[in-house]
Amino acid sequence: MIYLDYSATTPCAPQVLAAMAPYFRDRFGNPSSSHAFGREAKAAVEKARLQLAEFVGCGPGEIVFTSGATESNNLIFLSLLLDVKETRRKIAVSAIEHKSVLLPAKNLGTRGFDLTLLPVTSNGIVDINVARKLITEDTALVSVHTANNEIGTIQPVKELAEIAHRVGAKFHTDAAQALGKMPFDAQQLDCDLASFSSHKIYGPKGIGALYIRGGSRKWPWDYPLYGGGQESGIRPGTYNVPAIVGFGEACDIMSLNCSHFLRKLSSLTQAFEKLLSAQHSPFLIHCQESPRIGGLSSIYLNSPKAELILEHLSGVAISKASACNSSSLEKSHVIQAINSDYSLSDKTIRVSFGLETDDSNVADLFNDLMNSVQVIHK
Repeated sequence: MIYLDYSATTPCAPQVLAAMAPYFRDRFGNPSSSHAFGREAKAAVEKARLQLAEFVGCGPGEIVFTSGATESNNLIFLSLLLDVKETRRKIAVSAIEHKSVLLPAKNLGTRGFDLTLLPVTSNGIVDINVARKLITEDTALVSVHTANNEIGTIQPVKELAEIAHRVGAKFHTDAAQALGKMPFDAQQLDCDLASFSSHKIYGPKGIGALYIRGGSRKWPWDYPLYGGGQESGIRPGTYNVPAIVGFGEACDIMSLNCSHFLRKLSSLTQAFEKLLSAQHSPFLIHCQESPRIGGLSSIYLNSPKAELILEHLSGVAISKASACNSSSLEKSHVIQAINSDYSLSDKTIRVSFGLETDDSNVADLFNDLMNSVQVIHK
């Protein structure tokens, strides 16, 4: 089977596994312990913190380790909800956010906050002109992801951050899908907060991070969790040292190979979409002319038997939309946001390439798609 669902998750790189291995047994100390075993583990955690910080363009003191971008996102919204001193009662998120932003935001909307969904154009990009009107001095938080996880569109994060800061609001971006697939610099983007996940860049699952501009002393709201005080009290709990080490190693690998990797993703995506475009029907590429991350194509199968086409592609691992939605019967809110025809989400697939993908995989996928169309429509 050909794996072409790298936007859902990536395999651990061999170097990542090798870096992690000693911390499961030989170097098993708790970083919070003061003895030699603890100090050794603590040093490993701080090395990984520096590796991640250098990769995303910030200082190591601005990185807090979490279990992933979903937890990072939830920490922000829960913190805002619990802060009794916060007088602003408005939050704004894009209509096409990942569910780990959209659902916490909707939760706040049921608990006294005014939730504003920033609309996107048919190109899958937040409408800046409308955002300027909707983000006001009552806004406490604006959250827009750097790149969409279903259609790959790159959002105008820097411009949105400027709009938020102009009215005194905090700006957060979920960068899980962007990391390693486009240049990312937290300082240049001028975000206050940013979320990351290791397993999107060939690191282990279950580990991620939260960037806080200025470090923990600049955390804007109440601390939502309590425990042993790890990570300056923002995310207490015993460190997952092997996973943290793996995350740091993955950042180093991606940093050293970033230019080559981005060129490869772009080349694979262009080659695949060129083949599809030459066929005209039954394929339509969502937001094809929009700025997008490399390696991700969202394709509408313009066919009354699209479900059968998908079932026929048994030799290729692809997804219908986000992996987080795969077990749900709910239609994709992203596809609905960019097109008034809700039926499009039922016939859309997401193909995503990675380090292991080669030209033959692209050709095989295209041929399988064409064969499936021919078989189903006989």
